[in-house]
Amino acid sequence: MDFISRLFLKPPYPDKLKPEVDRLVEELSTIGKGEDFLSEKPGAGFNGQCRHIRTREIGKRFDEIGGLSMMEMAHYRVKKNLGKTLADHLEYAWAEIGYWLP
Repeated sequence: MDFISRLFLKPPYPDKLKPEVDRLVEELSTIGKGEDFLSEKPGAGFNGQCRHIRTREIGKRFDEIGGLSMMEMAHYRVKKNLGKTLADHLEYAWAEIGYWLP
């Protein structure tokens, strides 16, 4: 989703879900700042692939709400909040959820 699309397209979710979406994006930002989305070893909130478990749950919820376009929008917002490096970590943490990075 490019910059122009973000400006002019309706969000990929119903208006009634906006509070949930905003809360989940904020939760992702908190996870990224505090724990990162990836770990060097599994355990303590990270799965066997060293991906943050709650981050993956949120990604699955975004996929349920609005599929790939919803995940792209959330990723964009996290990148805006946390920067490119942590957004890259989020990309990998979400791998194999819906159509995100097969």
